[in-house]
Amino acid sequence: MSGTVSGASSDPPIQNPETLIFRSVRAIDPARGFDQVVDVVIERDRIQAIGAGAGDQALNSERVRVIDGDGRWLVPAFVDLHAHLREPGQEYKEDIRSGLRAAAAGGYAHVCVMPNTKPVNDTRSVTELMLTRAREVGGARLHPIGAITVGQRGEALTEMGDLRDAGAVAVSDDGVCVMNAQVMRRALEYASNFDMPVIQHAEDHDLTAGAVMHEGEVSSRLGLRGWPRVAEDIIIARDILLAEYTKSRYHAAHISTVGAVRLVREAKSRNLKVTCEVTPHHLLLTDAAVIGYDTFCKVNPPLREQHDVEALVGALADGTLDAIATDHAPHSPLEKECEFDAASPGLMGLELSFGLLLELVRQGKVPLERLLHAMSTGPAKIVGIEAPRLTVGALAELTLVDPSLVWQPNQVTLHTKHKNTPFMSHTITGRVLMTLAAGRVAFEAPGVHERRVSEKGAPA
Repeated sequence: MSGTVSGASSDPPIQNPETLIFRSVRAIDPARGFDQVVDVVIERDRIQAIGAGAGDQALNSERVRVIDGDGRWLVPAFVDLHAHLREPGQEYKEDIRSGLRAAAAGGYAHVCVMPNTKPVNDTRSVTELMLTRAREVGGARLHPIGAITVGQRGEALTEMGDLRDAGAVAVSDDGVCVMNAQVMRRALEYASNFDMPVIQHAEDHDLTAGAVMHEGEVSSRLGLRGWPRVAEDIIIARDILLAEYTKSRYHAAHISTVGAVRLVREAKSRNLKVTCEVTPHHLLLTDAAVIGYDTFCKVNPPLREQHDVEALVGALADGTLDAIATDHAPHSPLEKECEFDAASPGLMGLELSFGLLLELVRQGKVPLERLLHAMSTGPAKIVGIEAPRLTVGALAELTLVDPSLVWQPNQVTLHTKHKNTPFMSHTITGRVLMTLAAGRVAFEAPGVHERRVSEKGAPA
């Protein structure tokens, strides 16, 4: 199907039939080098068959739903390493229900959520609260990330063992850099006891005091205080040395500079336990987007210059970048419809990321298999969750996309509570049509063509 789409999806997760068949779909799983036009059969939440004509026998099942896969892709569902769902404490911006529905609409079966909630997720009780709420909602699975330090104050370490036992998959003080080298060293050592990555928000706060955008020509023209690249690079350089010294797992969140790419690439060449992520907006936008004082383009770290973007895209293509993370950060008009200096940094991204990033594939800048890997297997590996797979016997966690569907975010109903993104009126080619999470249909867009079969192959 191609053309233009509008409308909203069903609100609750859709009840699965006994058998779900994707007919003649292009099934792609980079993890096993698979890319073929086949039928994919799902029964009792698991993939039962993959192959040409594999759906024929399944048509005799009692309850069957057949999805037309012609021209569509079926890929492992996405995994987001970095999202802010705001609950507990700031539910007016987003809550776990709206956030997980936005995730499913974006093709995500797993979402790792940052700890800068209110209260901060620095104790077992907050982690358990988030997981309980997510189970009530259903759909995409939530994976809490606990804080590195109590209250994200950069001083006393949290009880990481308790956080891990409660369900946390990593630790981070995201939004606040762990500035003290001794605290960071101890965090790396302590987290390694539980095989948890330490995720750093790399920002030397002394170098960024009062900064609101990237330091460069555009900031000078706009009269805005600039944030130099070296504020990010210096922390990543220090942390790589600490990770090497402690033999620990270190992950650099949302890297944005050519220097960060160079540092991570060098660390990987020496087989250090160093990984990193990049956001869609740092791959697609430069600091020029801020011209006009567009608060939707105020993010942390800030949008950089063209050669930074080119370095990031090149690093994604060659595998230096391990993951693409949305850094989904919804804000209400209260935080965005104000002077640029006063606006909160961040933009929402869960529902738009795949379609926007597909443009890099069309331009020949990033191979499709690299994009899919960075959105699924790569991030899953970093936090130690089972990666979605397109293989017989695997739990059905899949995303159906139409790569030729043309749409605009401002013409559809989005699930996130707020629309703080510069891409709302952007024309996007490629959209998620269906997401299966934990074996169940968690999202379905309107207009998914299908045939329903009631019993023994007879059309309903």
